[in-house]
Amino acid sequence: MRLRYTDRSANDLELAFSWYERQRRGLGFDFLDCVESALESVIEHPEMYQIRYANFRSCVIRRFPFSIFYTIESEEIVVHSVFDSRQDPKKRP
Repeated sequence: MRLRYTDRSANDLELAFSWYERQRRGLGFDFLDCVESALESVIEHPEMYQIRYANFRSCVIRRFPFSIFYTIESEEIVVHSVFDSRQDPKKRP
């Protein structure tokens, strides 16, 4: 199944990567590795993760306080947000 990022999710990744890199060199790449691992699991088993609300499913990222919110479309998985769990839940996609 193909994976597509919305502009919001791409921006979420960029902001988180930059923040973690400022904290410690290489930590941003560790974050991206964990995101990639979570997305591989989503691609292999997209329906394994619970629907959190509406039609958005959520996958928690290992080691970091983030979740991937996505939907399953006819021929692709759309990543809507890489959400920092420390934010107000009202800001979810």
